[in-house]
Amino acid sequence: MPDDFRIDPWGSSVLYDEDYERLIKEFGIQEVSFTDKEKMSTNRFFRRKIIFGHRDLDAIFKAIDNKKPWAVMSGIKPSGPFHLGTLTTALEIVEFQKMGAKAYYCIADIESYEDNGISYKDAEPDAVDNLADILALGLDPDPKKTYIWRQSEERIVKDVAFKVGRLVTQNMVNAIYGEKPFGLYLAALIQVGDIVLPQVLDGPQPTIVPVGIDQDPHLRLTRDLTRRYYKNFFVPGATYHKLLQGLDGSDKMAKRNPNSYFDFNESLESIEKKIKGAFTGGRKDKKEQEQLGGQPDICMIYKIEMYHFEEDDKKLEEIYKKCVSGQLMCGDHKNHCVEKVLKFIKEHRKKKEKLIDRARMLLNIE
Repeated sequence: MPDDFRIDPWGSSVLYDEDYERLIKEFGIQEVSFTDKEKMSTNRFFRRKIIFGHRDLDAIFKAIDNKKPWAVMSGIKPSGPFHLGTLTTALEIVEFQKMGAKAYYCIADIESYEDNGISYKDAEPDAVDNLADILALGLDPDPKKTYIWRQSEERIVKDVAFKVGRLVTQNMVNAIYGEKPFGLYLAALIQVGDIVLPQVLDGPQPTIVPVGIDQDPHLRLTRDLTRRYYKNFFVPGATYHKLLQGLDGSDKMAKRNPNSYFDFNESLESIEKKIKGAFTGGRKDKKEQEQLGGQPDICMIYKIEMYHFEEDDKKLEEIYKKCVSGQLMCGDHKNHCVEKVLKFIKEHRKKKEKLIDRARMLLNIE
């Protein structure tokens, strides 16, 4: 990672294992400890080291122990269908809600306008679709357990942006984000409003924001401004998960590269084709695979199973051992993975279909 490396939440920064280690040291991210894993043992993202770091997770544990309110806050930019990257964050939100958090879920339509040029009106179909996805994944929309908003419709987040904006200088945003169109800086201030909204709305309480490491600039900005402006608030914390590389072996899943990912709305045939064409850690032929074994640590089939499509830790461990010992061939592994993924997608679509109207109602979209 070069000395002038900067994480870009709107870009396509490529990160490797050594980069995560440097980011932990450079930005004061706390590593996930053995105690953290024990307390979060029901969460596979912690068990499998997919979540590798955090900020102030201890405040959440303390609130749970003392039976005090706490919040999980995150959201989605309505610029397209759910895909594997958005699935990770969504499942983390659901997990934290099940642990007792009130969930605050944002539809970031201001950001989608500034970053992607999508008008608020044009973003509505994706907003409804995205919300139905997370409801199908298990988010409980009971108003006592969840607050859902669109940035363009929520006065509080805009008000916060104006209030904290007087503390922000051009040098600050340049140092955090680099030189960007000014609208993206404004969108970042709106995200500050999103992250502190649970405390503005429902009083001071620990708040955890599950994100990929590429979103850390927003957390650093929010934490700084919270300390300076909302001095009676808890400084928002975060959990950080590693980013999935592209299915095809490219550095990152990206919409400009359709073979690098699949979304939840594309045809089953297309999903199957992309999985069967995915990059693996296999050898050049069967004989060499049997002699040397596969390399699951660089295999996208193994990785997507580890993240999402194999819930049983023992089965996942068995897959790993069979791969490195040369007993598991890549073609067989892909076929098994296709079965798991298509089963998940089919079941998810059935649940989601019943929740579209509910999502539309929750967002007040006709």
